[in-house]
Amino acid sequence: MPINYAKRREKFISALGGLAAVIPGAEAQRHHADVEFPFRQDSDFWYLTGFDEPGAVALFLPHRPENPFVLFVPAKDPLAEVWDGFRWGVDGAVGRFGADLAHPLEQLAELLPQYLEGAEGLCFRVGRHAAIETLVLKSWAQQLDRAPRRGQGADRLVAPCPILHSMRLRKEAEELVQLREAARISAEAHELARLAVQPGMNETQVRALIEQHFVANGCRGCAYPSIVAGGDNACILHYTANSAVLKDGDLLLIDAGCSLQDHYNGDITRTFPINGRFSPEQRALYEVVLSAQLAAVDQVKPGNSAEHVHETAVRVLVTGLRSLGLLKGDVDGLIEQGAYRHLYMHRTGHWLGLDVHDVGAYRLGEHPVELEESMVLTVEPGLYVSDRLPVPDGQPQIESRWKGIGIRIEDDVAVTATGCEVLTAAALKAPADMEKQG
Repeated sequence: MPINYAKRREKFISALGGLAAVIPGAEAQRHHADVEFPFRQDSDFWYLTGFDEPGAVALFLPHRPENPFVLFVPAKDPLAEVWDGFRWGVDGAVGRFGADLAHPLEQLAELLPQYLEGAEGLCFRVGRHAAIETLVLKSWAQQLDRAPRRGQGADRLVAPCPILHSMRLRKEAEELVQLREAARISAEAHELARLAVQPGMNETQVRALIEQHFVANGCRGCAYPSIVAGGDNACILHYTANSAVLKDGDLLLIDAGCSLQDHYNGDITRTFPINGRFSPEQRALYEVVLSAQLAAVDQVKPGNSAEHVHETAVRVLVTGLRSLGLLKGDVDGLIEQGAYRHLYMHRTGHWLGLDVHDVGAYRLGEHPVELEESMVLTVEPGLYVSDRLPVPDGQPQIESRWKGIGIRIEDDVAVTATGCEVLTAAALKAPADMEKQG
């Protein structure tokens, strides 16, 4: 199911009213010397255009209904294409990507004021695209200078984020197809890794196995730097060194997901014993985290909120930690005081889509955003038992048998009309499945 970019643009332009929007694409980023990172398009720009070359700028002009979508793109240049690859140029911008008009990027400074003339206001995200921002503000200043004489001109500058991010939060049917595919490939990679892992391997080997599966299945690569964390390394939330030897008796936490060619992402975390058998302490904590995750997933349904999903997970985690003697006191009091945060210090999930931590509000003022059909979020409670954070006053000191155990279980979950769909269910997580038989 191909993405209908034209339909998105129509919706966006309609929501602009009398505003003219300037949406820049991403620039190529320097890695070192004259080497650049692999190019990754700006997600808002991609969402509206599907155009995947650096430096482009899109205009959306409802006050010019005859030509409301204008692209400025890198011009065709045989020498540049010899070095850096094919360019679509202005003809491709119109013929392949549906622009009403297109111009070489070097004409932006000259033509931008003409295109913005007559708009009631300008829609542009300040603070991110310095060179384009200078041109937009100069054009706006010119309109403000002329407004007293003409009696009209753009009278405000607003961000496109509220409109665009509300659109992106509610996934189209075509997007859900892509997210299911990203979840499928990511889940397969996790299963391959779990079956292959054994003591003495290096974290790097496991990462390579996962990421090779992504590429072999046509993905761009990883949605984010993979986390392959054995033993105490799993208590470092953003551990990416992935260089330690996997030890007999430790757990292995893998947080990895693929990114498809059109940038939709998977995001899965699984934790399992390296030698195929849980210790009593490992299994006890694993069952607490899994219970919290299952309870939280069960709350993903229309009318609830991401905040409610998080609160559900926290209550199960705190109840379990108290039963194991790692916390003491009344559950409500422990939650209110945050006395569990040395063991669980992050939120239970985030929106997922073109960005791994995708756009969209979680609260509108004092009110949590209610979940609606077609929203997609992760559900990822965890427990991390180490000496890195101090134990709160009045809470039990941690016995050595618990230390160095880090566990997170994460799934990608789509809200349906009556509940939810766990997109990543093919990555197993039951305790018995995490152990090797025989």
